Amino acid sequence: MGKGNILIADDDAAIRTVLNQALARAGYVPRATGNAAALWRWISQGEGDLVITDVLMPDENAFDLIPRVKKLRPDLPIIVMSAQNTFMTAITAAERGAYEYLPKPFDLNELVAVVGRALAEPRRKAQRLAVDSNDGLPLIGRCAAMQDIYRVLARLTQTDLTVMITGESGTGKELVARALHEYGKRRNGPFVAINMAAIPRELIESELFGHEKGAFTGAQSRHIGRFEQSEGGTLFLDEIGDMPMEAQTRLLRVLQEGEYTTVGGRTPIRTNVRIIAATNRDLRQQIDQGLFREDLFYRLNVVPLRLPPLRERLEDIPDLVRHFLGIAEKEGLPPKAFEPSAIERMKHYQWPGNVRELENLVRRLSAIYAQDTVTQEMVDSELSSATRITFSEAAEQQGDLSESVERFLSDYFMSFGQELPPPGLYPRVLRKIELPLITAALAATRGNQIRAADLLGLNRNTLRKKMRDLGIKVVRSPGL
Repeated sequence: MGKGNILIADDDAAIRTVLNQALARAGYVPRATGNAAALWRWISQGEGDLVITDVLMPDENAFDLIPRVKKLRPDLPIIVMSAQNTFMTAITAAERGAYEYLPKPFDLNELVAVVGRALAEPRRKAQRLAVDSNDGLPLIGRCAAMQDIYRVLARLTQTDLTVMITGESGTGKELVARALHEYGKRRNGPFVAINMAAIPRELIESELFGHEKGAFTGAQSRHIGRFEQSEGGTLFLDEIGDMPMEAQTRLLRVLQEGEYTTVGGRTPIRTNVRIIAATNRDLRQQIDQGLFREDLFYRLNVVPLRLPPLRERLEDIPDLVRHFLGIAEKEGLPPKAFEPSAIERMKHYQWPGNVRELENLVRRLSAIYAQDTVTQEMVDSELSSATRITFSEAAEQQGDLSESVERFLSDYFMSFGQELPPPGLYPRVLRKIELPLITAALAATRGNQIRAADLLGLNRNTLRKKMRDLGIKVVRSPGL
């Protein structure tokens, strides 16, 4: 006797054959059909220990069939397959009560493993999400990395687990946080976001926890903090790596005890808030530097979720461009189309500003060019490709930089003949490298120290100290 009877529904005969063979080899007894009617007949007759079904079938959409199946046989696990690899497909699969969602093409070994887990786990009723499957979110992409994110998000929406979202600036961390809230059980509560890097460090505790009248100079009245504002909902702590140590200690108490006190207050306040944190920094490195509490990191990093930079998902650019063109048109900009060579040119750019940079480019091209079709030349002009160095070119030039430093040091030592240079060589050489490096970063960000610190991978306070030590002074460009 096999390990379980598996019902398969897919209108593609080749997929049915492949699944039949793979499941039979794994010891299961498969039975396949090309339509939803036969699948429903088998299920209603009590057949099958597990169902594998495609979403789109000739006679019925599986998402319409699944609720009837769950009502008749609530403990029957259902694995959904789809070539429509979008965030909403994953969410709708979870909403309808599917055990798992697998985007096509899928790995056969992974599918067999999922079947094994589904049959081994105790039967449980799937939680339902009350969402409108037509109300899409701009989480766009069909690459493998985005499919993994969709599946994780679909699982997390019905939990209150604390999530740590990591990724470079512009990858969509707040967008993911909003998706977790809007499609979760706290969706009827508020979503409150606070960016640690955008608030003066001395005011962060007051912004988070509120303050009482007279708590400090200038506290003319009681101030409601973000925790109180987000009660019953979700609090998104963006750029958590910029949180000062004192505020970290208070936040740790909230996560441990479920309560806090306002600045200047004495009465503990119970809180019911889901925490989602995000950072573009390496928090483990900050822990080593004594800038971030290790115990707080583990409290926040319950479920880590890494968002890939756009350069790791270049195949998603056509979908993203179409999406941003649609938004631009809704905002009143003229409709545009991109010629294939323009899209191809964009796939060969490294996108240091990630999806945000791509969105800005699409808006700019929609606004400043009168032509209906965006050409490769227009894209080239906007990207200023002639003055940019690709990552591969930069990697090739790393050896040249090392050789230049080596030649400089060799000449420097030779200038002293048989003698050694004066003590303190390391800080002197380091200063010669740091000065142009930090100056260039500040110039590239037009004097924005927060962005320059992110670009350099430094803490903002570390950058300011280095600027003081090196005598670097900048004036911010107007409007930045």
